[in-house]
Amino acid sequence: MKRILITNDDGITASGIVRLAEAARAFGEVAVVAPETECSALSHSITIRRPMNLSPHDFPVPGVTAWACSGTPSDCIRIALAWLLPEPPDLVLSGINNGWNIAADIQYSATVGAALEAAHEGIPAIAFSEPYDGDRSVADHFLPRILADLQDQKPGRDAILNVNFPSGPCGGILTGRTVSAGSMFRTRFRLLEKSPGGNIRLIGDGIPDESCEDGSDFRAILDHCISIGIVRNVG
Repeated sequence: MKRILITNDDGITASGIVRLAEAARAFGEVAVVAPETECSALSHSITIRRPMNLSPHDFPVPGVTAWACSGTPSDCIRIALAWLLPEPPDLVLSGINNGWNIAADIQYSATVGAALEAAHEGIPAIAFSEPYDGDRSVADHFLPRILADLQDQKPGRDAILNVNFPSGPCGGILTGRTVSAGSMFRTRFRLLEKSPGGNIRLIGDGIPDESCEDGSDFRAILDHCISIGIVRNVG
């Protein structure tokens, strides 16, 4: 039986991590170590020069042992491997993220960052994402099948499998997707306030941009297909 470690960046109470743990139970013994609050867009960051809190969490999936951590998703992986778990996991799952992790936006994702942290330690890892506050039906239907197909794959050190579920209806499963060089949003900032002394207050509100390459993760999602591809740590 596999030892499976699960984390996310939406926080330990998020719907996605509960559904992922429920599906993963069919494939092994599941432990969850996840942030106590949302940590989206923290990329591969870790906590230094300040303590972190770790506490048992009453996780709503029977048989799953869980801890909430005050650190980042990558911290969760590091703490699990170096402190909590008696043996290293055979597989790390990260997600299911609320919002796609595709194209150039992957570089900001703490869901992907946590999976890459595991890969750096030589543990196979898979990141999962779905539409932001949108249709969950595709993920719920296909997740057990995707886990069964991918659980024994080993993309190599410092590389992970990245799975994105589209809004339904699903047009199929596409493997070998490349990471699009584009971005889901073009950067834009709006001025909120400007003081007489020259200080300004801005807010970002990116402009949607569907420019992408054939064969890419972004193209697959736009075509309502499940995207599966390899993401490598280039840092």
